Amino acid sequence: MLQGFDTPTRPENGPPRLAQLRAAMAQEGLAGFLVPRADAHQGEYVAAHDERLSWLTGFTGSAGFAAITLQDAGVFIDGRYRVQVKDQVDLDHFAPVPWPETKLADWLREVLPEGGAVGFDPMLHTFDQIDQLLKGLEGSAITLSQTANLVDAIWADQPAPPMGPITPYPETLAGEDHDAKRARIAADLRAAGHSAAVITLPDSIAWLLNVRGSDITRNPVPHCFSVLHDNGHLTLFADPDKMDDELRAHLGPDITLRPPNAFGPGLRSLTGVVRVDRTSAPIWVTGQLNEAGVEMDWGQDPCILPKACKSSAEIAGSIEAHLRDGAAVVEFLCWLEATLPHTPLTEIDVVTELESARAATKRLRDISFETIAGTGPNGAIVHYRVTRDTNRTIQPGDLLLIDSGGQYLDGTTDITRTIAVGDVGAEEKECFTLVLRGMIAISRAQWPRGAAGRDLDALARAPLWATGRDYDHGTGHGVGAYLSVHEGPQRLSRISNVALREGMILSNEPGYYREGAFGIRIENLIVVQPADEGIDKRDMLSFRTLTFVPIDRRLIDVGMLSNDERDWLNAYHQKVLEHISPRVSEAARAWLLGACAPI
Repeated sequence: MLQGFDTPTRPENGPPRLAQLRAAMAQEGLAGFLVPRADAHQGEYVAAHDERLSWLTGFTGSAGFAAITLQDAGVFIDGRYRVQVKDQVDLDHFAPVPWPETKLADWLREVLPEGGAVGFDPMLHTFDQIDQLLKGLEGSAITLSQTANLVDAIWADQPAPPMGPITPYPETLAGEDHDAKRARIAADLRAAGHSAAVITLPDSIAWLLNVRGSDITRNPVPHCFSVLHDNGHLTLFADPDKMDDELRAHLGPDITLRPPNAFGPGLRSLTGVVRVDRTSAPIWVTGQLNEAGVEMDWGQDPCILPKACKSSAEIAGSIEAHLRDGAAVVEFLCWLEATLPHTPLTEIDVVTELESARAATKRLRDISFETIAGTGPNGAIVHYRVTRDTNRTIQPGDLLLIDSGGQYLDGTTDITRTIAVGDVGAEEKECFTLVLRGMIAISRAQWPRGAAGRDLDALARAPLWATGRDYDHGTGHGVGAYLSVHEGPQRLSRISNVALREGMILSNEPGYYREGAFGIRIENLIVVQPADEGIDKRDMLSFRTLTFVPIDRRLIDVGMLSNDERDWLNAYHQKVLEHISPRVSEAARAWLLGACAPI
């Protein structure tokens, strides 16, 4: 099994660790200390070495941070985690803080009315984060102080930094060799008047050099930093023990290899105007450049957009990966329906069988994230992860929410299906149908080039809004090509101003959650493609669906669907039959015929 079921943290561990941290703060003369979820690469998923937030507080979500003072301890979490955090932290010592509704600066002003120094590790915070915080603290007596990491200082058994090997990624799947990529990006640097760009995001470096790594569980990326020069040469700062002769030959003579401890001196030796991404590079990077008097210019990581706009080879690989993955999920769903009536199953049983179905393809490299399998009230925890302590037996009348994905060499998948277990209530069917209508609206959307994710997000929410309902997460995130399952900058979200471009892969996953009762989410992956110009001959874009797995017809109130929505669903299920039937067992084909029957 790739996924484990041990409880990663326990609330009772938090208070003594909090006391240790406060003692260290007092020794350093600090009134506060910031503990982010992110690592030095601002990753959503982090290595065991970097699980500082969860080690201290017990909270294991993929986003958030803690602000600790000598009297207060706030755990800042967004809408996805407001149920989960209450189960994972000691609420007598840690207070969940709704974020971003509550700004960190406002919270600090309230709990530190007399002011004081708040410490932070400069490797774990970006310039943008600290700059915004400083602006929010203007006029107060609170100051910010760069310090050593105090959590590391008290974490006696902190795991070692990861040392996974870096391996070449086939050009046939990437669609372009790394010499051409570097030349293309270097030309953009020259056009902008930049002599070099500091690149700190592991997935950007992996994409640029056509390599993959294994430093982060579920994410095939290496921990490293790099500097791309305007002549296309690149300096890679990575542990030499991660690289073998095959990798060195793949990189070639234009890649200079340096150990991680050479990153600071390397930054200080740069000349000309150096591009730094203020939203992703540690503020430590800007400190090194400022110390040496190197001129900086703020600019986006130059790999972000090219990486997001997949090549034709990457799209072809993703299509094949989704067909393979869809067949595995169909085999699992066939098993689930055949087993549940006579055999009690738990959430762990579901996760285990689904992973086995993917492993049976013989192509699975990893799961793309910890499978979410929540039945009944556990389904209302948006990013629920089952453990032996929380494992629930599936009951008749439950909704079973399963959000999962696979990492294959040719693509990354992410799919959610909500399954009816026996007869379910009218409210559950109503809510499911509203969510389905929102998912269909995104699937059918067509828009003029230049529109951003925020322009489409409301399409998915409108059916829920009409009934006074909503969900507290984005409608969709970007997805990489055998890279991170959560990739920027593309998003379907009320706060995303990034224009959608051809080749971007996103999730389409509206949902609805009733705390203590049930959760609903339906998710397909989609890729941006050109659309017909239409009457006005405008440059239009649309989505192509990549995921082909039946949507549970038993949960649909057909009378709530328009004719167009019914037509879309029937056409989708016909495509599922055409694409997936040849890839599954005889039993699964028979099950598919019923699951994909027209409504």
